Amino acid sequence: MPRSRAANERLHALVPGGAHTYAKGEDQYPEDLAPVISHGRGAHVWDLDGNRYVEYGSGLRSVSLGHAHPRVVEAARRELERGSNFVRPSVLEAEAAERFLATVPTADMVKFGKNGSDVTTAAVRLARAVTGRPRVAICGDQPFFSVDDWFIGTTPMSAGIPAATTELTVSFPYGDLGAVAELLDRYEGEVACLVLEPAGHVEPPTGYLEGLRVLADRHGCLLVFDEMITGFRWSEAGAQGLYGVTPDLSTFGKALGNGFAVSALAGRRELMEYGGLRHDGDRVFLLSTTHGAETHSLAAAMAVQTVYTQEGTTARLHASGERLAAGVRDAAESAGVADRVLVRGRASNLVFATLDGEGRPSQEYRTLFLRRLLEGGVLAPSFVVSAALDEADLAHTVDVVAEACAVYRKALEAGDPGPWLGGRPVKPVFRSRV
Repeated sequence: MPRSRAANERLHALVPGGAHTYAKGEDQYPEDLAPVISHGRGAHVWDLDGNRYVEYGSGLRSVSLGHAHPRVVEAARRELERGSNFVRPSVLEAEAAERFLATVPTADMVKFGKNGSDVTTAAVRLARAVTGRPRVAICGDQPFFSVDDWFIGTTPMSAGIPAATTELTVSFPYGDLGAVAELLDRYEGEVACLVLEPAGHVEPPTGYLEGLRVLADRHGCLLVFDEMITGFRWSEAGAQGLYGVTPDLSTFGKALGNGFAVSALAGRRELMEYGGLRHDGDRVFLLSTTHGAETHSLAAAMAVQTVYTQEGTTARLHASGERLAAGVRDAAESAGVADRVLVRGRASNLVFATLDGEGRPSQEYRTLFLRRLLEGGVLAPSFVVSAALDEADLAHTVDVVAEACAVYRKALEAGDPGPWLGGRPVKPVFRSRV
């Protein structure tokens, strides 16, 4: 991969970390095996050296229909030829809002942005304004909510964030209603909102989301669902549509634009109007971005929603994920590593775990596994599927996984994955030191 290696050096000289997203960093991949992408189409991407990969987790889960989906591209192209940004709202803003609210009928109003961090932080700001309370309670078991200080200050990468800011964010574990009740009692009258992904790699326990709704109402705080991942992958209306629990506010992104930059803050009218012009209270600077309503991104989002509803995309994602998970588990079982190479999560949002000989999560064994996948033409930081995958792609992936599991078994038997790493191990995104 000489061209990718040269491009990585070029990136590091110009861009801190060599990428604009930490999860895309070179440190997340085996040494000298971090491809720099030339282009993608459907479920495949090509690197600068001409290598083709079956890709998973496309665009950090944002490209759920596949790269360069023709209906999405055509919708965006049509608007680009008509102008992308004006000094007053485009009529497309009303059309996109109507389309979104028809897809997510649990919300009354919506405001669009460009990334998930902005809309989730806007939800926090709105909750503080509405309740007059300073504290934010987040689900501490979930990895990411925003690049902004109220969240990043709680991670190992908290450098540059005042402690006074971080102290206003408290956390609770997923699935434990008693812990949430205890937290709200401890900070009675101080918590503005509960922020969480409504579901993740495990299904919500029976009554959990309903219980959060009751606790939020009882304590006068807002319930905020981060639907960045669950939006469209769980159902077109997100996890709230699947599980039937309505939050006060929710945030969407990723799959909404199939790679185009668009996100959404949605919620109850009486709350969202605090950021508008038709109320008599204090004004809230809810969300105001120059590029938040670019016409081509909104057109792409509307096309995505149309494809999902007309083609049954969510069901297709689940079916592909189920086939992939079954194949990977069979391959791991055949190699005798079924208790060390694990597939977890909802079928439309699969991840894998790599455990060492003692059953502990291991970055070294993850490195070994990723190296073998990449060498076999599978780019898979996760096993999150797109609708563009076909049977041949899934079969090829399972074959490559089988080969990787055979090497995994050898490393376990040797008690040391070192000879198979090919260099330094991959690293977690959130860490305090380089």
